[in-house]
Amino acid sequence: MLRINYLHGITATFRNWNFPTKYFHSLHQNKPRTPTRHKFAKTSKNPVKSFDVEPKVYMRDTISNIYKILKCSTWDSAETQLKQLPIKWDSFTVNQVLKTHPPMEKAWLFFNWVDKVRAFKHDQFTYTTMLDIFGEAGRVSSMKYLFQQMQEKGLKIDVVTYTSVLHWLSKSGDVDGAMETWEEMRGKGCFPTVVSYTAYMKVLFDNKRIKEGTDVYKEMLNSGVSPNCHTYTVLMEYLFGVGKYEEALEIFNKMQEAGVKPDKAACNILVEKCCKAGETWPIIRILQYMKENYIVLRYPVFLIALETLRAAGESEALLRQVHPHISVECIDNERVVEYKGNDSEAPLSLDRELVWVLLKKQNLLAIDGLLTELLNKNIQLDSEMMSAVIHVNCNRCRPDGALLAFKYSAKTGIELERTTYLALIGCLIRSNTFTDIVEIVAEMTRAGHSLGVYLASLLIYRLGCARRPTCAAKIFDSLPDDQKCVATYTALVGVYFAAGTADKGLKIYKTMQRKGIHPSLGTYCVLVAGLEKLGRVTNAEAYRKEKKILQKDAYFRESIPMEEKICDLLFAREVVS
Repeated sequence: MLRINYLHGITATFRNWNFPTKYFHSLHQNKPRTPTRHKFAKTSKNPVKSFDVEPKVYMRDTISNIYKILKCSTWDSAETQLKQLPIKWDSFTVNQVLKTHPPMEKAWLFFNWVDKVRAFKHDQFTYTTMLDIFGEAGRVSSMKYLFQQMQEKGLKIDVVTYTSVLHWLSKSGDVDGAMETWEEMRGKGCFPTVVSYTAYMKVLFDNKRIKEGTDVYKEMLNSGVSPNCHTYTVLMEYLFGVGKYEEALEIFNKMQEAGVKPDKAACNILVEKCCKAGETWPIIRILQYMKENYIVLRYPVFLIALETLRAAGESEALLRQVHPHISVECIDNERVVEYKGNDSEAPLSLDRELVWVLLKKQNLLAIDGLLTELLNKNIQLDSEMMSAVIHVNCNRCRPDGALLAFKYSAKTGIELERTTYLALIGCLIRSNTFTDIVEIVAEMTRAGHSLGVYLASLLIYRLGCARRPTCAAKIFDSLPDDQKCVATYTALVGVYFAAGTADKGLKIYKTMQRKGIHPSLGTYCVLVAGLEKLGRVTNAEAYRKEKKILQKDAYFRESIPMEEKICDLLFAREVVS
């Protein structure tokens, strides 16, 4: 009875103290009861202080917080917040922050700011990550500047850094520079890894340097480095691209025998290559492997494979089995643009009826052949039917078929709907086909349709990213005067900066000012970023000061014109974020 009362007393004591339950894990169960009773009496004077432990802060939360500061604040505000953070700045922390990919300009400002923090020094890891950021953004000159800094400071430059540099040089089109980087790496005694071997092989194969690429592969094998899945994928991609399907599938089988299984990325790349070549039998072999290993295609690649099998008259059964989660019937319902025709008018001619039947069956290759024949005979179809043909071709990622239908319409005088022209422009941009866009915009304008300020600015900017300044200038010149505003002018300025001609970009900016069009925050963002990229630091600093003045004045403006809002939406990153 005494023991029961004792236990009740202990329970009541814990209930009154409101201890956390984890405290029970610290009790020693085998201790005598009487001494334990005296110990509780001694330690019960101030129990709350004993358990007042601060919550643990994890590094991932710290990195996430710094990323939000850089992304959502202006640099002046971000710098103030960074100084107040109670953390020790070391290489690991800085490297992890840079790997979150904050806005590039702020990443660079952060990189330079932390270099001035006491007891901190950049090393090969932080430099390599910053190199990657510049390389991915296409800032090759800035990347080279950082690489030169590493050499001047005597920092260790390992195989990872060299591989990153040669990869981004190749991406920018500087194949010779990539090859020189490889030779420099070997000359410095850096032993290539499977990643660097694979990256260099891809550079050579993509640029038709077959002998050099083959020699690098043999060198890799002789040095005892085992190929990985990506290495095999690069080899098979090249072989599929030159039509050596048997050799590619032989590698596909041998890599599995060597214990390296093709992954999802490899299967998607190979199927897409086969589809572009119009070869279906390798697709069947790869789909069989995917079925056995529960691998699926990405949705866009699935659609291309479906179109390729249908065009060749092959069965879709295996493709459906590999992708049971995708309903092919739903795709057809999504993509078929219903053609209603004009029932009140004359019935369809034989040619129109044939196009309509082929459209319903999604036999686009047959439609291409029929349109070519009708074009030579100068037989005209109606606008609604041609819009349907163009939409279906665009949805099926067939820019050639869509262009054929457009040229047929233009030659026979058919005026299409505005959405049809826009769908065609979008399809060409996605497929990196820019030569016909100017003609399409001209036909669109002739038909009485307008791009609008937003779409015009976006199109001009996209042509600038593709290094097509002539096409962009023609699009700008074709715009009506009321659409030649701050947004479209800013887009055109950005075009010339992307093409590496700063003087032409500044000339366009001066023309805009002479016409009484005031720059917005987006305009200054384009000017500062473009001039810095081209090494015009002094000019960039002058426009940065003007930008700060405009930012201060923006708080006192009652309203902002729509053209300026569009310009800021497209080009002022800090405003959007």
